[in-house]
This record gives sequence, structure tokens and C-alpha cells, in this order.
Amino acid sequence: MPPCSVIPVLGYPDLPEAIDWLSRAFGFALRLRIADHRAQLKMGDGCIVLTGRDPSEGAYSCSVMVRVEEVDLHHERALAFGARILSPRTNHVYGERQYTAEDFAGHVWTFSQSIADVNPEDWGATVGEL
Repeated sequence: MPPCSVIPVLGYPDLPEAIDWLSRAFGFALRLRIADHRAQLKMGDGCIVLTGRDPSEGAYSCSVMVRVEEVDLHHERALAFGARILSPRTNHVYGERQYTAEDFAGHVWTFSQSIADVNPEDWGATVGEL
């Protein structure tokens, strides 16, 4: 995961094109690429995540990822305030425990807790500048 606390997640129909364009036009540098469906770009001490997205799916094109200390407690709090859970709490091979929720206005948020320090190449990512 990028070291940032708040990470915008942007969907693009052509991920390789987005990586190239954002790098050349705006000066982002590739931090990590996960096959053809996800990438992390960095600039200074900030990061963004790019996801591949089929525009015909009508899915959201952006969301926000937030790193938290205790994702299970955070999940319970979100439920208590009426958040709609889109993806349940899940442990991922890349060392994160995450869930995704929709807020009262329809914005999508993913909350993530680091649970293991895993080398990205061990689960198939291509490492750029860390």
C-alpha cells in the first residue's frame, strides 16, 4: 500500500494509457503495477491508485481509500451510522484487510488496515519506484 493516509482511486477504461498519460502530462511516477487492472502512481509524498474500469458497467469512476488502524472497529462504526457495505471485510494476499462502503450521498470509500508486510513481487505485482 502507498504510505499515504488518504488515497484517491480513479477508474480508467484503458489502464496502460492512463499510466502513460498521467506520467507524461502530470509528472506522476509508477510506484506499482498489478497486471492490467490496478496501478499505484506517486508524486512527492502523495499517491493515487488507478483501476481498470469498463465504462459499460456503469460503475463508479472514482472513490477514496483511507488507511485506518483498526478496520474491524471502523466497519462497526460505519454500520452504526448507516453506511451501506459494498464489499465485506476481507484479508488480501497483498497484506491488507479492507472493506468498501457507500456513504449517505452515494460516495464510495474503501478502508484498509495493513496486516502483513508482503513483497509485491510475491503476489505478482511489478514494482516501479517505491
